[in-house]
Amino acid sequence: MKTGADTIKVISAGFLSFLEKCAIIRKINQKEVNLMLHTKKTSQLLQRPVIVCFLALLCTALWGSAFPSIKTGYRLFHIASEDTASQLLFAGVRFFLAGILVILFGSLLQRKVLLFRKSALPKIGVVSLFQTILQYVFFYIGLAHTTAVKSSIFGGTGVLFSILFVCLIFRQEKLTASKLAGCVLGFSGIFLISFQNLRSLDFGFSWNGEGALLISNIANALSPIFLKKFSKTENSVMLSGYQFLFGGLCISVIGVLAGGHLSFQGFSPVLLMIYMAMISAVAYTVWGILLQYNPVSKVTVYGFMNQVFGVFLSAIILKEWDEIRLQTIAALLLVCSGIYFVNRKKEAKA
Repeated sequence: MKTGADTIKVISAGFLSFLEKCAIIRKINQKEVNLMLHTKKTSQLLQRPVIVCFLALLCTALWGSAFPSIKTGYRLFHIASEDTASQLLFAGVRFFLAGILVILFGSLLQRKVLLFRKSALPKIGVVSLFQTILQYVFFYIGLAHTTAVKSSIFGGTGVLFSILFVCLIFRQEKLTASKLAGCVLGFSGIFLISFQNLRSLDFGFSWNGEGALLISNIANALSPIFLKKFSKTENSVMLSGYQFLFGGLCISVIGVLAGGHLSFQGFSPVLLMIYMAMISAVAYTVWGILLQYNPVSKVTVYGFMNQVFGVFLSAIILKEWDEIRLQTIAALLLVCSGIYFVNRKKEAKA
C-alpha cells in the first residue's frame, strides 16, 4: 500500500515529466514557427518583381549563350551536322554533368547529400522526359539543320505554348486579352523569321530543322507546368538535379547505341563542355525555384529574352551577320512587343 510520501513522489515525477514534454513541444513549435517565417520571407523575396526580373534575365542570358556555344561545340568535338548520334551523345554528356553539379550544389546548401524519395521517382521521370529528353533530342537535331540565329528566335514558341497550355489545357491561369495579344505578336515574329525573303511566302520550313525545334518547344512548354506542379510537394532543386542526371544518361546511352562518338584535342573543348553544363545547372535550378513561388506565365514570359540574347550572341560569336536582316529586326520587335503586352497586364494587377 502506497504511503502519502510515495503518492507525492509519483505526482511530482508526473508533473516534471509533463513540464519536460511541454518544453520539448514548445521547442518544436518554435522551430516550426521559425521555419514558417523563413519560408514566408523567402517566398515574399522571390515574388518581388525586381528579383523575378533579375533572376529570370540571368537565366535567359545563360540560355542565350547556349545557342552559339552548341555550334562551337560541334566544331571543337568534330561533330558533323548530319551526325545525329554524336549530337545526342554530346547533349547527354552535358546534361549528365549538369545533374551532378546541381546535386552537389543542393547537397552543399542542405549540408547533406541531396537524395530523392521513392515516391518522387515518377515525378522525376516525367520532368526528365519533357524537360531534357524530348526537348533536347529534337533541339539538337533541329539546331544542326538551321542557323543559330533562326533557331534562337524560333525557340520562342516554347514560351507561347507554355502560356496557352497553362491557361487553356491545365486551366491554372486565365487567358486574358493582354496575354492573347502577346501570344499573337510573338507568333508573328516566329513565323516572320522563317521567311527566306520578304518577297516570297516561303516559310523555309523543314522537319529536321524547324519541325524538330517545334516539337522540342512543345516539350519545353510542358516542362515548367509539370515542374511547378511537382515542386509543391518536392524539392525543386532535387527535381532539377535528378531529372538532368537521368535524362542525360538516357540521351548518352541512345547516342552511344546509335554509333555516336566524341573526339577532341586540347583543353578548350573540355572547358566548353563544363561551361555548358554550368549553364544548365545554374539556369534551370534558379528557373525551377522561381516557378515554385510564382505563376507559370509570370516566369516563362521572360523566356522570350532567350531569343534576344541568342540573336546578338550568335551574330557576335559566330559571325552570322548575314542573318540580321530587315525581317529579323521586325521579328525581334514583334517578340519584344509580345513580352510587353503579357507583362503589362501583370503589372496592372500588381
